[in-house]
Amino acid sequence: MATDAIFDEIKRLEDEIRNTQYNKATQHHVGLVKAKIARLREKLESRASKGRKSEGYAVKKTGDATVILVGFPSVGKSTLMNRLSNVGSKTGAYAFTTLRCIPGVMHYRHAKIQVLDVPGVIKGAAAGTGRGKEVISVIKNSDLIVFILDFLNPEEQLDVLKKEIYDANIRVNRKKPDVTIKKKAKGGIDISTTVKLSVLEKNTIEKMLAEMKISNADIVIREDITADDLIDAVEGNRIYIPAISIINKVDSVNREIAELFARKLSALPVSAEKNTGIEKLRQAIYEKLGFLRIYMKEIGKKPDMEEPMIIKRPATVEMACRKIHRDFVNKFKFARVWGKSAKFPGQKFSLNHNLEDEDVLEIHLK
Repeated sequence: MATDAIFDEIKRLEDEIRNTQYNKATQHHVGLVKAKIARLREKLESRASKGRKSEGYAVKKTGDATVILVGFPSVGKSTLMNRLSNVGSKTGAYAFTTLRCIPGVMHYRHAKIQVLDVPGVIKGAAAGTGRGKEVISVIKNSDLIVFILDFLNPEEQLDVLKKEIYDANIRVNRKKPDVTIKKKAKGGIDISTTVKLSVLEKNTIEKMLAEMKISNADIVIREDITADDLIDAVEGNRIYIPAISIINKVDSVNREIAELFARKLSALPVSAEKNTGIEKLRQAIYEKLGFLRIYMKEIGKKPDMEEPMIIKRPATVEMACRKIHRDFVNKFKFARVWGKSAKFPGQKFSLNHNLEDEDVLEIHLK
């Protein structure tokens, strides 16, 4: 099938799903249609990857985490970038002001957070429209997405942005489905579940797997999943990234309208131009990244309470060791912890102990 014909077929199938009232009677059919779309998208991706030249920006990740500003052209990303970080990103009230990826650093509660300003995302970005492939490649390497909307049509903007991100195999504010798929040479499909499935029946799962060219496999499902979850588990190439949404240019509308849209879209109202709501955004970014502050203590000395180590949740003693130096894991003997995660001050722990915010950590090496 020609590439254009595949795109047309995907659109036809997506329209079919959109026009189908989803209920118990139709969920089997919808699941199969989604499996067909997944197979067609995989075919497109396979073709695109053959002979593909290197795409994206050479952006070296620095700091404790990387945040990317994603939005339509001219929603104020560059102005917001200037407010959050130490970079003077070019600004202007016209489309495509940012023509390359501009990195900056936001300092907050001792964390050094890399912030990236990239060209605006437009409809069709996942397929390569408007430098979309380059932008998508940077998004995939980020730790947090900040969707930036304005008050012209925030709902439509957010829908388009999320769809482009979804079509690029990025899952926003979701976790990887707890599904194990082990292919085998023969024996058909064997499905085991540890929970009751409320959406998918085993017959639907088998048909979807067949549509995706899997006829022999052992499947273990440990949570209630949807058709989309099953497809993601089969493909195995999804990237899971947290995200927050903001509505910029709050100064251009009255307060009631701003608060209405903010509540409806679970978004923070800000004005990068007037520096309104920026401190709340900084806090939201920090909290969404799930940072912990760990204070290090040398043996026989007082802990350093001035400069904590910043680690993302879930944070183990091993993760702290690796952040200091990879040899610390090989030479590790035990750790002592003072703080919320310890039952008593100076309790001894192994590498797999989960740390809590503001714990004091003392590492003993062999």
